[in-house]
Amino acid sequence: MAFASKLDSKSEAEKNAVPVKTETKLTDAEIDRITKRVDEIREMDKSDLTAEEKIELKNELKEMKKEVKKGGGTIYIGGATLILIIILLILLV
Repeated sequence: MAFASKLDSKSEAEKNAVPVKTETKLTDAEIDRITKRVDEIREMDKSDLTAEEKIELKNELKEMKKEVKKGGGTIYIGGATLILIIILLILLV
């Protein structure tokens, strides 16, 4: 019984929750910094690097890719959703 009351109180809290919109876009300076660093890594002679240094570069590139994806603001729409939107636009116009 106590477990059920905890679930009820949690669902009430979720119902009253207000989503907060956060701004995560990258600034021009951050984009320039990332672009320059990626260019440096591409032009680098990697044959002289040790395995550990190559792994560090790879991890650095992964982190920059995550940062760009997070700040990019890209929206992905599935095929079925796209068809539904087109049908609604046709019907409403």
